[in-house]
Amino acid sequence: MDHPAKYGVEGRRVLVTGGNRGLGLAIAEALAACGARVVISGRDAEIIEQVCADLGAMGHAVSGIAGDLRTDCETIVAKSVERLGGLDVVVHSAGIRNRRPTHELDGSAFSDMLDVNLTAGYVLARAALPHLKRSDAGRLIFLSSIAANIARSGDPAYTAAKGGISALTRSLAVELGSDTLTVNAIAPGMFATEVNRYLVEDEAVKGVVDIRVPLKRWGRPDELASAALFLAMPASSYVNGVVLTVDGGLSAQM
Repeated sequence: MDHPAKYGVEGRRVLVTGGNRGLGLAIAEALAACGARVVISGRDAEIIEQVCADLGAMGHAVSGIAGDLRTDCETIVAKSVERLGGLDVVVHSAGIRNRRPTHELDGSAFSDMLDVNLTAGYVLARAALPHLKRSDAGRLIFLSSIAANIARSGDPAYTAAKGGISALTRSLAVELGSDTLTVNAIAPGMFATEVNRYLVEDEAVKGVVDIRVPLKRWGRPDELASAALFLAMPASSYVNGVVLTVDGGLSAQM
């Protein structure tokens, strides 16, 4: 029988970008709660410090690095490796949203969305690759979105960026995938994070959720974190190039 350590993440060395809030925080907390050693990154040093203090008070091995992924990807990876002694798992969760229609979204704003949501993922992967290759079970995990495949009006930059992340996942999985390294992504649907709070509380949106989502509710961040746990564990070694949809069935329904 396989050793039970294959089915967990205890002792795994993990970097989670955007781990200071929302889905990234839920992923970081779940990994740490299951015994991983986690570094989170984000732009706001004060928020990172508070999150690390909160998780540390729960007995979790979590530390933080402040930085902007548009300029600091290599530094974040280098500091994480120095702190952890290597990397086994990188989760690229950081992202920004700018819900504006095309006629209101100029080229600069569009480029900014791509820089954070797509280009940073590539630069991060390139910087982390030598370290993940040295792991006996390296895992590169991106956060895509159901927006990569189905679009809503007035959100062109986010949709384009997440489509790019899903494509990048497949490309890197084909190029880099090996017995010791896999590349996958998670595509969240409608999740009740603080960024979406105004939508969660909107009765009109609730009506849409009731109609569009077969489970008739928003997802909880911990329900996405479980998918990250699966992809991060050594036992997921034959899962490569997959974009795992976690959306309560939204994209399965006509």
